[in-house]
Amino acid sequence: MKRIYSKISILLVAASLSASCSKVLDAPTKSSLDESIIFSTPSLASGAIAGIIQSFGETNSYRGRYLVFYGVNTDTEVNNALRTIADDKSRLSNYNTNVNNGQMNTDNNAWAKFYEGIERANMAIRGLRTYGNVANNPELAQILGEVLTLRAVLYNDLLKGWGDVPARFEPLTSETTYIEKSDRDVIYKQLLQDLEEAAELLPWANATSTTSSVERVNKAFAKGLRARLALAAGGFSQRSDGTIRRSNDPDLAVAKTYAIAKQECLDIINSGTQRLLGFEEVFKTLCRESGAAGLESMWEIPFSEGRGRVIFDLGVKHTTVDKYTGQNKGGTNGPNPTMYYDYEEGDLRRDVSCVPYEWTGGKQVPTSLNKWYFGKYRYEWMSRVVTSTNDDGLNWMYMRYADVLLMAAEAINELDGPQAAAPYFKQVRARAFANNTAKVDQYMNQITQSKTLFFNAIVDERALEFVGEMLRKSDLIRWNLLSEKLNASKIKLQQLEARTGKYEGLLSKIYFRTAADQETVEIYGLKKGDTDEIGSTYESSKAWTLNAASDAVKYWDGLFLRDPNQQQFWPIWQVFLDGSNGKLNNNGFNFQ
Repeated sequence: MKRIYSKISILLVAASLSASCSKVLDAPTKSSLDESIIFSTPSLASGAIAGIIQSFGETNSYRGRYLVFYGVNTDTEVNNALRTIADDKSRLSNYNTNVNNGQMNTDNNAWAKFYEGIERANMAIRGLRTYGNVANNPELAQILGEVLTLRAVLYNDLLKGWGDVPARFEPLTSETTYIEKSDRDVIYKQLLQDLEEAAELLPWANATSTTSSVERVNKAFAKGLRARLALAAGGFSQRSDGTIRRSNDPDLAVAKTYAIAKQECLDIINSGTQRLLGFEEVFKTLCRESGAAGLESMWEIPFSEGRGRVIFDLGVKHTTVDKYTGQNKGGTNGPNPTMYYDYEEGDLRRDVSCVPYEWTGGKQVPTSLNKWYFGKYRYEWMSRVVTSTNDDGLNWMYMRYADVLLMAAEAINELDGPQAAAPYFKQVRARAFANNTAKVDQYMNQITQSKTLFFNAIVDERALEFVGEMLRKSDLIRWNLLSEKLNASKIKLQQLEARTGKYEGLLSKIYFRTAADQETVEIYGLKKGDTDEIGSTYESSKAWTLNAASDAVKYWDGLFLRDPNQQQFWPIWQVFLDGSNGKLNNNGFNFQ
């Protein structure tokens, strides 16, 4: 199914207000846009959803800015041009950006588009509450639930990217065009309330015709998003007073936020409406664009075929056009090189998640130790050939069921201990080692000895499970592990280059050949125990190093240029500061 939003309704788009740019667009005449008619008629009111989604897919919104720049660099994901430290793209990733960043400092960028979508949602929420009779009309109730959830998605990513931001939960008026930032805790509390309401209004996956698609919000996703927001709200983050701390609001105390996450996740699990697939199957299903709800994917940002840059930026690179793709793109970001070596032998996630080759002339060829690709997104898995030169149209999988299981395990461990949490964790681990159940049982016995051991296992498991899905940075921030894990990653990268510590015994080169199918590469030398003697029987070899002698910047030195805890968030860009009538600032964050 490609694509349920192929035609964007102009009803709300034409009337929307661009909150971030502080402009009020000319509204159509009353006769062409009567809220009392639109929001009391399900077929018309559903246009609100399309209008909000349009803001997701704009050039500089999720499509070409947020998805590629938010989430790197961490101990699991990096910008593949890591040694290029001074350009604006790199500075968005290496914790050293400023208010004039050339990739973001425009009035049509992610910040602006997120608030544009929020304004469209605010208008729809007001209209539906005023005219929709949602208490007696299930179709309109579902639309209201979906709009509330989409607004929460946008706020979730604003909070992840910028920390404290303006809270806009009503349509713009002349009195509210310019407002100051709100404490993020205020926004979190409103979103938790909104999503509780949304979940009551929404059906489960496949309960209605509209919820048969992963491109439409359902009850499980609203509950999953509420769990994710609860964990973030109760977690650590950098504050404008210079501290890294949890919220001081008693409503967001850890016991309360973990209780919310636990209940929401258990509701989803007990509903039986979502299920795990085989790990590789999850991403083949995504790439084949079936769109079916009720599997592992819980909601996806829908991109049309001419929109979206998921493989373009995050997929396995094709250096030339070939039978699988009409564009030579992929690999802007990739796995941190140490990730491949963090997986245990037999973990079925490793070779799906971390790919050491690219495609050239229709054949796979090895890259280098400092350039890996996320194998979750592949042109060669798609059921169509991408023809656009700038976009691939693959949806972004925003949440999947494995995340619910691991959030449940985390919350239950905190509240009830590891033994109670173990069954949810084990489902994810058992899939990863489906060929070795004894290994899974042994591991579970080890980590359930204490709450601390189990928490540390969750930290590790989320890295292995979600590499390339851009969840790691926000996880590390809420656990207060961002700086610690990044400093540890720098040491690991140095050890990998020197073949010391856990990397002792790895070869300094790899050997490779093309398989009989004339397109698949066979690589030897990635594992301990591999020898140069056996490797010499392969057709070709190449050095497997992070740095060349001529490199001005060592690979690990590009990971972060400042203490990551001093720039957990991006600044509000200068164009929005200038247009705020003095209301917005970056005080307390020392952006350079």
